[in-house]
Amino acid sequence: MTVLRVRDESNRAKWAVAALFCFLGFQYATWTSRLPSLKSRLGLSEQELGLLLMACGVGAAVSFPLVSHLMRRLGSRRLSLLSGLCLAVLLAALSKAPDYPVALLIICCDGVAVGALNVAMNAQGAALEKRFRRTVMSQLHATFSAGLLGAALLASGVNLVTTAVTAHFAVAVVLLLLLLAFARRGLLDEPEQAPAAGPDAPRGDERTGRRRGALTLPARATLWMGCAMVFGTITEGAMNDWSALYMKEVAEASASVAPMGIAVVSVMMLLARVFADRWRSRWGDGRVVRVGSTVAGVGLALALAAGGVVPTLIGFACVGLGAAAVTPCVYVAAAARGADALALVAAMGTTGLLIGPALIGFIAGWCGLVPGMAAVAVSALIVSLAAGRIRWSTLARPAQEPPAATEDAKHPAAAE
Repeated sequence: MTVLRVRDESNRAKWAVAALFCFLGFQYATWTSRLPSLKSRLGLSEQELGLLLMACGVGAAVSFPLVSHLMRRLGSRRLSLLSGLCLAVLLAALSKAPDYPVALLIICCDGVAVGALNVAMNAQGAALEKRFRRTVMSQLHATFSAGLLGAALLASGVNLVTTAVTAHFAVAVVLLLLLLAFARRGLLDEPEQAPAAGPDAPRGDERTGRRRGALTLPARATLWMGCAMVFGTITEGAMNDWSALYMKEVAEASASVAPMGIAVVSVMMLLARVFADRWRSRWGDGRVVRVGSTVAGVGLALALAAGGVVPTLIGFACVGLGAAAVTPCVYVAAAARGADALALVAAMGTTGLLIGPALIGFIAGWCGLVPGMAAVAVSALIVSLAAGRIRWSTLARPAQEPPAATEDAKHPAAAE
């Protein structure tokens, strides 16, 4: 009976945290899917629209000090619910934005709330893994993609009935609030605590960082995690933004085949995240990240050297397969070092998403698309090198096996 009770608690918490990941993907894709309508209603130029998109990423990237403070003050459960509620309100406010400056302010605030929810929900996912001894983080990240897909389907469906942004966002807000209400009942509400002592726990100033005067510098281990996160998100972001153009201009794919580049990356990444938790349980996070990022870098490099549509698609598939588990594993490792490390690593990941496409564009404009995509392969290999310097979290039990009725299972809060 104890095993069944623990399994029920584990599944309830897993679906609750998954709802947060789905929430974030759904909210983001909802307003980005209506950018053409917002552009027309507000009379925006291409440059102003680009700045609007940039404002969300900048808000998330600079939110690190605030999010770190809120995590310590509120804990991941309350911060998840608060930031989710803010995102629902901001989506409704965006549909009523009277002019561009107000829309820009709303999107910037949206980015801060995104940063807060991103850190809080990953902290919940890491706590779920630790408490119930299950590897689930990759599956949770897969539900973010499900949220993106759901928002795209909703946008298409609403457009068949009405083109009004207000009506679309009103329906989306109701669905978001339902997701938030569902998540509320199962989220872990234990207080955030420092990692317990043990062979995998950070020691001394590895956890707290070093102080220089009044400034606390990040620990070396945290910086290695940030490095892996930055180059991992550069790899993901660049592939999403540049794969179709590479397929058309370099691989000489037809107009109907060129979009298959991003489709292959997305499908392989989604499938890999569904199964990656089993790989993590069997081989450990460190090996999964090192091998995966090496497959991504080497596979893409070989595809660039070979040329042609089919080799390129195979290389893109290698990137989707190999890069899928990088961010989930790094989030788990960062969460083990506390709220400050998690918030900093998350902010660095957002920075990678921001600078990645622009960096590849700069290289492509200077040297061509092939060297630009080669830089993506190098980014993946840098992740593999950084992964070797990270002390990864380990779980003793397989992903699908419930914990035995030990004292820790009977009193999970004490195990934290």
